Amino acid sequence: MENTGYTIVSAREAFASGNLTPERLFEHYQRRIGERNEELNAFRVTDFVYVQRELDSSVLTGIPYALKDNMLVAGTVATGGSRILEHYISAYDSTVYAKLNAGGAQLLGKTNMDEFAMGSSGENSAYGIVRNPCDITRVPGGSSAGSAAAVAGDLCIFALGSDTGGSIRQPAALCGVVGLKPTYGRVSRHGLMAMASSLDQIGPFTKTVRDSALVLGAIAGHDPFDSTTVPRDVPDYTETIEHDITGLRIGVLAEHFGEGLAPEVKERVEEAIAILKKRGAIITPISLPHSAYALAVYYIVQPCEVSANLSRYDGIRYGYHAHSAENLLEVYTKSRAKGFGAEPVRRIMLGTYALSAGYFDAYYLKAQKVRALIRQDFDRAFEKVDVIAGPTTPTVAFKIGQKSDDPLAMYLSDIYTVPANLAGVPAISVPCGVGSQSGLPVGLQLIGDMFREETILRAAWHVEQGLQP
Repeated sequence: MENTGYTIVSAREAFASGNLTPERLFEHYQRRIGERNEELNAFRVTDFVYVQRELDSSVLTGIPYALKDNMLVAGTVATGGSRILEHYISAYDSTVYAKLNAGGAQLLGKTNMDEFAMGSSGENSAYGIVRNPCDITRVPGGSSAGSAAAVAGDLCIFALGSDTGGSIRQPAALCGVVGLKPTYGRVSRHGLMAMASSLDQIGPFTKTVRDSALVLGAIAGHDPFDSTTVPRDVPDYTETIEHDITGLRIGVLAEHFGEGLAPEVKERVEEAIAILKKRGAIITPISLPHSAYALAVYYIVQPCEVSANLSRYDGIRYGYHAHSAENLLEVYTKSRAKGFGAEPVRRIMLGTYALSAGYFDAYYLKAQKVRALIRQDFDRAFEKVDVIAGPTTPTVAFKIGQKSDDPLAMYLSDIYTVPANLAGVPAISVPCGVGSQSGLPVGLQLIGDMFREETILRAAWHVEQGLQP
């Protein structure tokens, strides 16, 4: 079987025609992984086996996919990209895996990732750097690096990632695929390793916008195991995806077109917005005045939550244990010092400092107050527009190692994506061509109001269609 770049839709059509069976498709992608994974390092674990199922009405039956290695599958290793969990075996299934498994999707493997989802480049994994399939000398983005690279390199049909500050949308943009962060509370986080609990959200990487809608429909919904999920009906996200966008109000975010935006990215994003206008959307300039503080707020709130969540990795309950320790304090210090990489250590220290007596009010409390102002900015904006448009990232994929020694430069990679996480609103990155200088993918970010995924998917579909040759 040749490399055909199957989508969910095209694979299902091939099944229906009798030209392809789910087992042959699974074997095809196993071969693809064997051919390219050594080069890309997208997959951590690939020993999952094909499960025979009857082709039924579920659209995902027989579709091979991948999971980011911070989502649990009972009885299998889940490392979170960290040495501290190198031999950890999951005790239960994550809800998203359980839903996909019940729907007949075929798990190919677990993907590599920045350690505990901390990173914007795919360079922070304890298991090696992930490489961008578009140019293996460049980063794929992060933290869901392996999932983005696996879909972009056609090592699977779709993959799940987690997005805390842009970790789905940013690598999707740099690798040239579709990446969706749903509304906070739309998809269960049960069985997702917690990094920053008020920000984390699971979502899909796909090759097309329609596939994104299909996967979201399969994983969304209330979950009694996750009290942050909202008890709302899950719509058919594909039902309205092709509807006309005449009169759809698109707000172009002024703050995301200023200093630091690469000209080749600006050019492609403006062309994508012009497509929306040509198809009937009303384009309006808007402002989110407090978005200028979003990155600073994020890198206070997120490390504080990291500090709390990663305290459970203490060398006693599970994970790496330092056998050379002579007392309880040494168990903690030696286990954590050897188990954690540089980026988790940096963020744990930042968060612990910001939460400490005398600094809590000055940093964490103030950050949460500004976060509320950012959320209010979005509320006011969505009274005037239906969708907010802008670039997903300020640049195309950068060279491996280019920003490794400069954490602040690395953090700026998320400057356009973190506001949506702070506000809890849905956002999607859709490919909008390649840079005129680099020839590398550029992503358009579309942000919607709470639980309005249908709207951003519809706008993204029209961009995708408008770019078709």
